[in-house]
Amino acid sequence: MATTRRSTPTAGARTAARGSAKGRVFPVRFESKLLRGNPLGDPAIRTVPVYLPAGYDDPKNTRRRYPSVYVLTGFTGRGTMLLNDSGWTETLPQRLDRLIASGRVQPLIAVMPDCFTRYGGSQYLDSSAHGRYESHLIQELVPWVDRTFRTKAAAAHRAVMGKSSGGFGAIVHGLRHPDVFGALADHSGDSAFEYCYLPDFPAVVRAVSKYGSLEKWWAAFQKAPKKTHEWLKVLNIVAMAAAYSPNPKKPLRVDLPFDLETGKIDPAVWRRWLAWDPVRMVTNVARYRRAAKRLKLAFVDCGTRDEWHLDIGARMLVKELRKAGARVVHEEFDDGHMDIQYRYDRSLEALSKVL
Repeated sequence: MATTRRSTPTAGARTAARGSAKGRVFPVRFESKLLRGNPLGDPAIRTVPVYLPAGYDDPKNTRRRYPSVYVLTGFTGRGTMLLNDSGWTETLPQRLDRLIASGRVQPLIAVMPDCFTRYGGSQYLDSSAHGRYESHLIQELVPWVDRTFRTKAAAAHRAVMGKSSGGFGAIVHGLRHPDVFGALADHSGDSAFEYCYLPDFPAVVRAVSKYGSLEKWWAAFQKAPKKTHEWLKVLNIVAMAAAYSPNPKKPLRVDLPFDLETGKIDPAVWRRWLAWDPVRMVTNVARYRRAAKRLKLAFVDCGTRDEWHLDIGARMLVKELRKAGARVVHEEFDDGHMDIQYRYDRSLEALSKVL
């Protein structure tokens, strides 16, 4: 169920809006049935901004339908962060207004989901540790958007994109739901897990040992007035465990892929993590190779100074996607992991051409 607040503009305001060639953001207050009673007690009511392009409300344009793009944020993010005003960085609506006005991107509808959890994020997956976020996205949000707005309601005209954990969500849902998403863009998404996650395992062992247990660490984290990078480094691994190796019988409902006392890798749990590595998903699972071949486009990019070595994972992923017959655009650029929203210009233009 979703509710919205909507005011009726005056005729003069409508004329001004059309003349400025700016889209508008439709504030959706979405009440999810699937997120009710989730294990972390996170809210089932989420704010999901929906961007409607200039001309959408034109009375002469009421029969026109638009392709749609679902934009997934990274770890610790949610859809409303894409609206954050900054002195030097465009919001997503501002970026779309500019790209559409220039003709580089066709008018489209952009949906900004909220799949945040108390652990910092859900990886857009269902889990007994954090709740049903994949189901929420695929079974609730997509159908609701198609019912509510004038979308071209078919996979061929629907894409998913994101950065970091959002890039992971984009590639995974493109592979798992080719009947929903016909194209994707993966910006610096989690892949090659041995490179992006393993280096942080020792930091978790050290941090938790200071508190005596994972539960005591979690209690201290929640009370900490400032969530520093060191706190979030540990939280990231907890969140990944919630997504990849949930266990309702363990502290924080997760199995960690290593022993908290010695740091020794637990091979059985680590294999559960690796089953979600996009590189291995394409390499080892025929279903995902077939889905990759169906995609109209897989746009994959990453900075060559990425702090989590995700540029290496992207290279591996692209090789496997191409072996599967996928249509891939792969780009690298001289930058790190943070503040790379300017790369959305490239992916939005590429997606626009195939939707």
